[in-house]
Order: sequence, then structure tokens, then C-alpha cells
Amino acid sequence: MALHAQAVALAEDRAGAIGALAEAVLIDEAMLSPKPGLVDARGSGAHRDLTLALMVASARSLRSGFAAMAAAGREATHIHQPLREHLGALGRAAEATMLRATGGVNTHRGAIWCLGLLAGAAGLLPDGADARAVADAAGAIARLPDRHRPAHTGNKGELARQAYQVGGARGQAEAGFPHVVQRGLPTLRASRTRGDAEPTARVNALLAIMAGLDDTCVLARAGREGLAAIQAGAAAVLAAGGIGTLPGRRLLHRLEAGMLARNASPGGAADLLAATLFLDRLPTGPALPHGDR
Repeated sequence: MALHAQAVALAEDRAGAIGALAEAVLIDEAMLSPKPGLVDARGSGAHRDLTLALMVASARSLRSGFAAMAAAGREATHIHQPLREHLGALGRAAEATMLRATGGVNTHRGAIWCLGLLAGAAGLLPDGADARAVADAAGAIARLPDRHRPAHTGNKGELARQAYQVGGARGQAEAGFPHVVQRGLPTLRASRTRGDAEPTARVNALLAIMAGLDDTCVLARAGREGLAAIQAGAAAVLAAGGIGTLPGRRLLHRLEAGMLARNASPGGAADLLAATLFLDRLPTGPALPHGDR
């Protein structure tokens, strides 16, 4: 009994740590500057209904929801449909909590989807699992059906995904978050290695995601032409050495001016940046005995 009680306490601590991390990376993403077209410490970017204070309040409202998703993963013995449906129900409850906290403004719907799957996967896997393993497990969960998911939400991202025939947030998740694992994380870590300050490394990671992502938030606001211009602009900043260089900063200013003229915001890339920061900083701890999982 004592061993079981210790295992339960460790599981609860682990779920709580994952929930706290998800909250922290959402706040870090919101406060990171300069982010082209997005809410940051400088202002609201291309958004008229969002502020930094609202983004932070939204993130704080989601901590317990993410912890519950991690706990759901911890309680599961393997990846199966009941886990997918449990996470879906918790995600919809978290979205309702977010909307109450924001007065009905969608601040983090996409992030709830991304981080919720990753939190569930992190809870399920043994402590210390690496980023790719967690992303792969999240993808396996996302590919399972959820009988209770609304057939149509009417959200702008869903409408853009259908109109432009792109994968959107669902496609990224089902593929195991390739833009996080193959773009965001490598760029973040390479930028740190060459001596860039942490905020610079994080903005470079965002740009790496933007350069390749068919971002439904951009498509909904700026269409295919706008998306192509933004992808090319982000790639140009990185090719110039990132925002830690003078040419890179000049190109970033040019990119942001064009995005604001189009009223375009890379909200999907911002969600994947939060996922990048989550996997980069995922806490490790003593592994639970398998018999107690």
C-alpha cells in the first residue's frame, strides 16, 4: 500500500508539473518579442481583439486542464480510443474554461489541441522520454477517432483548412508534429549553440516554423499569395543569419510590415512554437515502476 500511495503521489506530481509547464510555455510564447503579426510585449500585432494581458490570463486558466490531460495519459496503459476520447472531452472543457476567462475571445484554441495531445502523451510515456517519442505518441493518439468530436465547428482554422485543402493543426498533430520536431526544435537548439540569446533563439524557431507551415490563420486572413510571401520572408530572415544579425533584423522588420499590411497573423506557427518550447523543456523525474502505472 505504501508503494502504491507513493506511486500515486509521483503520478500526481508529474501531471501537475506537465500542466505547469504547458501554462509557462504559453506565457513565454505570448511575451516573446518581436513576433511578426502576433501579440507580444510591443502590442497586439494584427489582432484587434487580443492583448498580452488577455493572453496571459487565458494561459493561466488552462493550467489545470493540461494537468488533467497529463493525468489521463498517466492513467492509461496504452494508446487507444478511450484515451483519445478522454483527452478530447478534457480539451473541450479546457476550451470552455478559456472562453470564460477571456469573455468569449479565442486566444488558445489551437494551443489546447497541440499541447493537450502532447501533455497526454507525456503523461503516458515513461518519465524522461525524448521529444520525438512524445511527439510520435501524440500523433498516434491524434490519429484515433473521437466519436464525440463535433463534426463541424465553424472555426476559422477549420474553414481555411477545407477551403485551401491543407492539413492545418489536425494534420500537424496526426503527423507527429513534424514542424516542431524537424524545424522548431533544431533551429531553437542550433541558435542557442551559436551563442544567440534565448529570446533570439525562440524567434528564430518561430520563423523556421513559419517558413514551412501552411498556416490556416494566415490563409484565412491573407490567402495563398499572402502565405507564400510570409513563408519566403521568414526563410529570408533565417538565411541572413536570423534576428541576431543586423541583416536578419532588417528583413524581419520588412516581413512584419508586409504582414501588418495584409492583417496577417501566424497563429498556427505560434501554437507550434509553444509546442516546441514544451518539448524542449519537458521535465524529467524518477520513473514509476511499471506495475504501478
